[in-house]
Amino acid sequence: MTDPELTAERGHGSGIWASIRTERAALAADLAELTEAQWATPSLCAGLTVREVLAHLTAGASLDTVRWLAGVIRCRFDFDKQVAVRLAEQLGVDPAETLARFRRIVPSTTEPPLPAIAMLGETLVHGEDIRRPLGIRHAYPIDVVTRVAEYYQGSDMVVVAKKRLAGLRLAADDGTFATGSGPVVSGPTLALVMAMTGRATYCDELEGDGVELLRGRCPHDDEHGSRG
Repeated sequence: MTDPELTAERGHGSGIWASIRTERAALAADLAELTEAQWATPSLCAGLTVREVLAHLTAGASLDTVRWLAGVIRCRFDFDKQVAVRLAEQLGVDPAETLARFRRIVPSTTEPPLPAIAMLGETLVHGEDIRRPLGIRHAYPIDVVTRVAEYYQGSDMVVVAKKRLAGLRLAADDGTFATGSGPVVSGPTLALVMAMTGRATYCDELEGDGVELLRGRCPHDDEHGSRG
């Protein structure tokens, strides 16, 4: 007999992967006509260009648990080194190859030891890390952004988010997301997601007595990377 809870979980996961594929494809389309100078634009990830962040996304979608663990061991559990090594593997010889490699992983369901929702979060957050400095605006489905917000508010697995929100009340003004208690931080769900994952620049889009406290908890250099 089929376990109904397991069936529901698989269905939920398949929905998340559909969103991941959609957002990857949208990002690839947005980057199709970039110039050399644009590819070299600093991203919101400290020290990385938009091209390098795209390579990082490709790397994360190219690692299963076995390859991830092998890389971690080879890097002697230096997770930052592991991220840098995998990024370099996917960068390619020029921006055209970087983009081609990313396009190939658009339908991929390969993942390091992370839940699918974390992969969706990586796709959305790093997509903004790339788009924002380039002045590219993308309309994310509100249910997708809300799902990512709900994941990050309860997790520090990939980036510190849960601890950053301690003692604050976050409330979206364009959707249903709300969490916590304390001084209020309100605004678009996307801006809340980006701020809770350490992107201080998005605090400019937020309002409330808790905004400056949240801004102060963001690193001087925006966080980047997953352990992937």
